[in-house]
Amino acid sequence: MDQDLKQIFSGNSTSYYYSSLFFQKNMREDVFKLYAYVRTADDFVDEKPQQPEKLEDFKHKTLENWSSGETGDKIVDYFLEVARENNFEKEWAEAFIDSMKMDTKKDEYETMEETLEYIYGSAEVIGLMMARLLDLESESEEYACMLGRSMQYCNFLRDIEEDYRLGRRYMPMEEMQRFGIETLEPGEVDEEKFRIFMEEQIKQYFEWQEEAEKGLEYIPYRERVPVTLSSRLYKWTAKQIHSNPMVVYDRKVRPSKTRISVELLKSFSGIK
Repeated sequence: MDQDLKQIFSGNSTSYYYSSLFFQKNMREDVFKLYAYVRTADDFVDEKPQQPEKLEDFKHKTLENWSSGETGDKIVDYFLEVARENNFEKEWAEAFIDSMKMDTKKDEYETMEETLEYIYGSAEVIGLMMARLLDLESESEEYACMLGRSMQYCNFLRDIEEDYRLGRRYMPMEEMQRFGIETLEPGEVDEEKFRIFMEEQIKQYFEWQEEAEKGLEYIPYRERVPVTLSSRLYKWTAKQIHSNPMVVYDRKVRPSKTRISVELLKSFSGIK
């Protein structure tokens, strides 16, 4: 396996990386290629200063060479190889890059509808790609989308402080105002209001996650382990935040290797 892919993956996502190690070898390599593509595009808009011109070039290379040809960009070519072999829809790649472009133009979200529009391109289509990569029935796709949605929303909750430093707020203002919150600025948040707000958002996360898990039955046993592990690690993260919402201003909640091992054992024992 290309070590650059491994470095990109292992250096950026604890839950996804360790979960992906339990896919079969060929599938694992495809997952690494997909993640490297997603991570690279995300880095273009997370860096300071942002690099919208590189993102636009990334989009052009992807869409202009969708059906055939090579771009000379290793990360894009790896992705296109996986996309062609697994019959990804071109619209999914467009939606993904369009959501990344939103990060260069839009700093705040007013409604849940706006936030979910961003989530569709940034996470739900990745779920759809994974469903194709796993060769699942089309009936599984709604659950794949929901899994992407729930995990991305958990990311938003976990990364409130980090996103604030980047000048972003994915939490819908209308949702914040329901709980009397006008800002998520560190040091300016009313802790009691924030606690109630976060409890409600985590409740929403679990509702989406529960719906997503109905789709696990479509996944073959061998591939169900990494998907279940990833889900369990996200649920663990959400529970940590629920027990102490202000922790998101102190540190990034990540599972330790010991916790990953515990959840892995539970994943094996819980699969039927």
